[in-house]
Amino acid sequence: MANNSKTLLTVKTDKQLKQAAQAVAGELGISLGTLVNSYLKQVVRTKEITLSASLRPTRALEASIAAAEAELASGKLAQPTANIAALARSLRA
Repeated sequence: MANNSKTLLTVKTDKQLKQAAQAVAGELGISLGTLVNSYLKQVVRTKEITLSASLRPTRALEASIAAAEAELASGKLAQPTANIAALARSLRA
């Protein structure tokens, strides 16, 4: 690929997606064009398309995790039982 030959790539995308991508690129200190060109070069070099999603818990899940951790820390969780009868007694208590 010659560095002196450029072409215009026109892509339709959601306005908010473009703005969010520009913000991410800006946080990295690069332009959106540089980000796209870097990704295209990687695809050509590796012949692979890598997509990933950051797995972040929702607020509801974070609240559930916090509640479970608090319950665990309080010591109020049921303890292991030796048999079914003991489990039934602990559940009725």
